[in-house]
Amino acid sequence: MPPLTALRPDDTLATPLYLQLARNLEQAIHAGQWKAEQALPSERSLSEALDISRVTARKALEVLLEQGLIRRIQGSGTFITPRLEQPLSRLSSFSEMLRLKGFTPSSQWLERSVDAPSADELVRLGLSPNEQVVHLKRLRKADDIVMAVEYSTLPARLLSNPEAIGDSLYQYLDQIGKPVVRALQHIRAINASAELAARVGIQPGTAMLLMTRVGYLDDNTPIELTDTYCRDDYYDFVAELRR
Repeated sequence: MPPLTALRPDDTLATPLYLQLARNLEQAIHAGQWKAEQALPSERSLSEALDISRVTARKALEVLLEQGLIRRIQGSGTFITPRLEQPLSRLSSFSEMLRLKGFTPSSQWLERSVDAPSADELVRLGLSPNEQVVHLKRLRKADDIVMAVEYSTLPARLLSNPEAIGDSLYQYLDQIGKPVVRALQHIRAINASAELAARVGIQPGTAMLLMTRVGYLDDNTPIELTDTYCRDDYYDFVAELRR
């Protein structure tokens, strides 16, 4: 945790003290000086350490709450919200992305089965009507916090043993010599169904992000169709634009 005195706003500046404090806290959070799910100092602690009013401390925390950087738990305090910044220009697995951000990835498997494909799966994966597919359904977690629900479909001929897949599907595909080298991904906003909401711990109807990805082998054979339902309050997508 950073020394609280480093967060003290400057009362000689024209910018309101609460906005200065909010900015200082935001910078400290983005710099990793507090970890996901770590408690922030209370309004009283900030007030006493920084020689500011509790109203100033409260208004600064409200700014961070509106930005989704923190969350309040009744009776427990204010905590850093885990957030993932996923670059849209780089193909990476969920597990790889989490490790790069300092989280520990894990999966809770809900389903691993071999079935007949749906009409949509036949088209998107370029399958023949008599082929079978592997259906994978799991909760994706960061430091044991459910971040997303993921549904993946792969041709059964390329994935003989779905039970052998660990936390990372892409790592398993690399190991069997079937790496995903490119993907097309679409992102859209949805409202959480009752089932999805229960899975990730939010209210039904809450906004979520749906990522639909089709992954390809190096010979342009589609191998993966994945729908990932992400918690909107935990995900940021970043794209660098150049002119």
